[in-house]
Amino acid sequence: MPLHLCSLNSGSNANCYYIGTPEEAVLVDTGLSLRETERRMKQRGLEMEKIKAIFISHEHSDHITGMSGISRKYRIPVYITPATFAGSRMPLDEELKKNFRHGKAVTIGELRVMPFKKSHDAADPHSFLISAGGITVGVITDIGYACKRVLKYFSQCHAVFLESNYCEEMLLNGSYPWPLKKRIHGDEGHLSNRQALELFQHYRSPELELLILSHLSKNNNTPETVANLFAPHAAGVNIVIASRYEAGEIFTLENKEVTKEIMKTKKKGLKNENQLTLFQ
Repeated sequence: MPLHLCSLNSGSNANCYYIGTPEEAVLVDTGLSLRETERRMKQRGLEMEKIKAIFISHEHSDHITGMSGISRKYRIPVYITPATFAGSRMPLDEELKKNFRHGKAVTIGELRVMPFKKSHDAADPHSFLISAGGITVGVITDIGYACKRVLKYFSQCHAVFLESNYCEEMLLNGSYPWPLKKRIHGDEGHLSNRQALELFQHYRSPELELLILSHLSKNNNTPETVANLFAPHAAGVNIVIASRYEAGEIFTLENKEVTKEIMKTKKKGLKNENQLTLFQ
């Protein structure tokens, strides 16, 4: 079973990530407006009707702007912790408001979503792993540092949206006031390029295929800075930088070992409708 993933937008202006199978999908965060989410999904050939759930990482506006409108129009349940919902100050229809807890997987059709706590200056911040068909995708952004939970879950990923927010030199020498610099650089702020590279170098899975560097700062980073830093260390991993201005490419991952087993089953003449339809 293939797993499709796409960054609809990534940055302090808006964050929204699409992960799904051919039949169903989830959005992680809804920082784009309803109309802009619809426009970008249509542009990429993605269908709103396939979205079966929204997962909200935390209550900052660049992660929740479209939450209420998308949920209401398409009757999509929103998985959000009570503290994050209270902090959002946004309405949700009661029957569409769902809770989740750290370390307790949520099943959405064939998708398995694992929330885990992270360090960020929000009420109850979480990141997520989304798995299906033997493939695991991480959405790990807005983290002040790579705590033990981040190390654990990052090392399970075949693909990951990983924060690479700022260049330390650009932040230090930039125009931001000192309290803001301290907040960004602190343990409840954001992950720097250097920290992201160290995480990638030392804790990635041997099966990691795709690294999508995400949530780049407009003022304290550049795509060229990030690309030049990571390129010498790619070691066969496809490294992509998510845009803060447009939807990115749709990537498709499929577990080769699972595919081999499906093909063996097909050759033996054993019928499994859920699996064989992908190969007909």
